[in-house]
Amino acid sequence: MVPIPRPEDFDVSPTNGFLSAEPPLESLSDPYYAPWEHVVKNLQGLILSKRLHEVVDKLPVLSTEHLDSLPEWRRAYSILAFIAHAYIWGGTKPTEWVPPPLSIPFMATCKHLELPPVATYAGLVLWNWKPIFPEERIDTLANLDMIDTFTGSLDEKWFYLISAAIEARGAPLIPLMLRAMDAANRGDTPAVTESLRTFAERLDELGGLLQRMYDNCDPHVFYHRLRPFLAGSKNMADAGLPNGVVFDNGGPMNKQRYVQFSGGSNAQSSLIQFFDVALNVKHRPTGTARSDTYHDHGVKKPSAPEPSFIHEMRKYMPGPHARFLAAVEKVVNVREYVNQHRSDKALSVAFDASLAMLAAFRDKHIQMVSRYIIIQSQQAKKQKEKEEHENPKGSAYKFPAVRPELPIRPKSSAGKPEEKTRKDLRGTGGTALIPFLRQARDETGEPAVEYWVRRVLSKGRDQGHHERRNSKIEVQGLASVWHVDDSDGGLCLY
Repeated sequence: MVPIPRPEDFDVSPTNGFLSAEPPLESLSDPYYAPWEHVVKNLQGLILSKRLHEVVDKLPVLSTEHLDSLPEWRRAYSILAFIAHAYIWGGTKPTEWVPPPLSIPFMATCKHLELPPVATYAGLVLWNWKPIFPEERIDTLANLDMIDTFTGSLDEKWFYLISAAIEARGAPLIPLMLRAMDAANRGDTPAVTESLRTFAERLDELGGLLQRMYDNCDPHVFYHRLRPFLAGSKNMADAGLPNGVVFDNGGPMNKQRYVQFSGGSNAQSSLIQFFDVALNVKHRPTGTARSDTYHDHGVKKPSAPEPSFIHEMRKYMPGPHARFLAAVEKVVNVREYVNQHRSDKALSVAFDASLAMLAAFRDKHIQMVSRYIIIQSQQAKKQKEKEEHENPKGSAYKFPAVRPELPIRPKSSAGKPEEKTRKDLRGTGGTALIPFLRQARDETGEPAVEYWVRRVLSKGRDQGHHERRNSKIEVQGLASVWHVDDSDGGLCLY
């Protein structure tokens, strides 16, 4: 029997989960790195004054050899990720070339931490928080603050803080579900049942935390001010990065290569993926129909399933965290145990309740998107049409561009090309966002023990599927665009 993984062996804190056990460094103490700290501490001013490029271009190429500890490596990565995205997206149009003073140390820190050269969830959230009062608990919004931001706004801080609070509040669920797996190995049904009940209750709390987003993050500010800085370099041709970006390593120009990476996404949260793993929720490639066949005593699985987008996002997690999820996948047994003890109604209800709470969490996220993405996109489109009407082409006055707007692709008049365009539309992490969100929610209910629970949680996915998609609009996303009806959408790719 494969032993249950120990979180601490994978840089997962027994108390703080995927957040670091100790608060992240707020600055690098070595004066050698003062140039980096100066830029990130003055990031908003440098963006507004349009001096960021000249300042970064003149920076010395600093070595990473003076980074002596893991917290220092993480701080360096977070600093350089913020500066890199501000450098690329902070002007009136995006920049595809990142200079050596930024590229060389950034690539080194990414290699050390097993991360791609892009601002990931780890750099924006996991390693970018601080307690207001160090002696108090951190699993509450009343004692959390963020270290760095692109805009300096309360709205941006709150956007990150919600995720940090969810990570902190959800951290105890990691050892809880590992104990449930151990209890299943020992045949301790009461312990498994109690763990699942606690799991469901805490998931309900996390859903409440997610809805606190509305308190201090204004949809207009998020959509127009924060969202552009979070974009990656993948599927960004219409926004001005047709080939991606070049991280100049100082070598010959003909040896430089373009790279493309997905932008920051909450699909990169190891905690949310841990919930799926613990409950044995399987995610398929977006748009793929369910091929599993349910039986009375288990599930017949496809022999060689393709990797899903969610699984692909593990490449954007710190290496140890991704390996922890892989290790848990090898020992997960709760769903199998529940299926083997279906006569125990308390156990079955506890398991189905956990799935219901996880599906409800995803529902809250989908509903939230209507306010932050759908409505804002519609208002932006109407404003653009109004400006074009009032200032037709050739007019003496033109509205100035503030920064590159992520594209809305025009619909094709021909049937087949339009269908192809819709399939090509992408969201934050480079996937078809709206179909992905709906499918992820529906897949959450598939492992339910009772058939009627599966049917309820699937939202009638197999019935009326076509009718729900008759009315569609095009919506801007962090990475590109997607189609969606008026009721659904996606912020962070949960």
